[in-house]
Amino acid sequence: MAVKLRLRRLGRKKRPIFALVAADGRSPRDGRFIEDLGRYEPINEPAQVSLKEDRILYWLQQGAQPSHTVRNLLSKQGVMLQLHLRRKGKSEDEIQQAVTEFLAAREQKGESLKMTAAGRRQQALDAERKQAAEEAKKREEERKEREAELARQKAEHEKQQREEAEAMRAKKEAEAKAELAATLDAEANKGDELNQEDNVPAGTEVSADAVPTGESAETTEAEVPEPAAESEAAEPEAEAAAEETVEASAADVPESAPAAAADQTVVEEVEAEGGEATVAEVTDAVDEADREQETAPEATGDVEAEEVADAAESAAESAAESEEKSA
Repeated sequence: MAVKLRLRRLGRKKRPIFALVAADGRSPRDGRFIEDLGRYEPINEPAQVSLKEDRILYWLQQGAQPSHTVRNLLSKQGVMLQLHLRRKGKSEDEIQQAVTEFLAAREQKGESLKMTAAGRRQQALDAERKQAAEEAKKREEERKEREAELARQKAEHEKQQREEAEAMRAKKEAEAKAELAATLDAEANKGDELNQEDNVPAGTEVSADAVPTGESAETTEAEVPEPAAESEAAEPEAEAAAEETVEASAADVPESAPAAAADQTVVEEVEAEGGEATVAEVTDAVDEADREQETAPEATGDVEAEEVADAAESAAESAAESEEKSA
């Protein structure tokens, strides 16, 4: 007969209690047994184990074979260590000291006969907390990275805007400086022209356009020399020159020209009256001759009437210039 050390189930549904028994190997699990050797209650936290170590050692020395579960249970309780030391011939004191040290080391390591339900729940809760902490840390790192990237992009955008604003300001300043320089150059050129006009030598004609705007008429008259005596002396000379020109033109033109005859007649009539032919009278005579020429037939001869009219106009212009100078 082969004796085996195994567990026999007791208790009720969902509340198992196991009895450690020595039974015939041919008997069923919950059948007949030879001896009850202890109890094992895995539901309690921590699990409770109560064994009859001396009887278990007896059966083991008699050749009884424990099941795998019973062997693990006996090893954790130090029973298998006692059997091993007894087979080596150790004394009881040495065996007891070795078992005590073994159990102390086991408690120090925090080992237990079985992981309880509370232990499993605590272990699962710890794992969940650890995983949640790792995920939170990862999210925090990602958030910091995003914030750093956004800050970098914002700094780059602000830097670009500052550079554009500085470039625009520099451009405007350059344009303003160029405009100011152009204005100063224009004013300088204008001042040089005014200085040149102020330095005109005496006797040179000064046109009305050359007089600077904003100055009074008194200043202009003061700057221009008064040609009083010269104009009075030049007026008779100009009139005499005009008369000579008219006489010379009348002498060169043939008698057949009606316009020339009319001019000469006007001059002779004025001289016969005791006066001198003025520029206005000569001009009137020329205009009348032109009108007569338009209505009269064409004059015969080598000299055209237009030459006479041109000569008269030249004399009139010369007389007008003399009058302007004298004025």
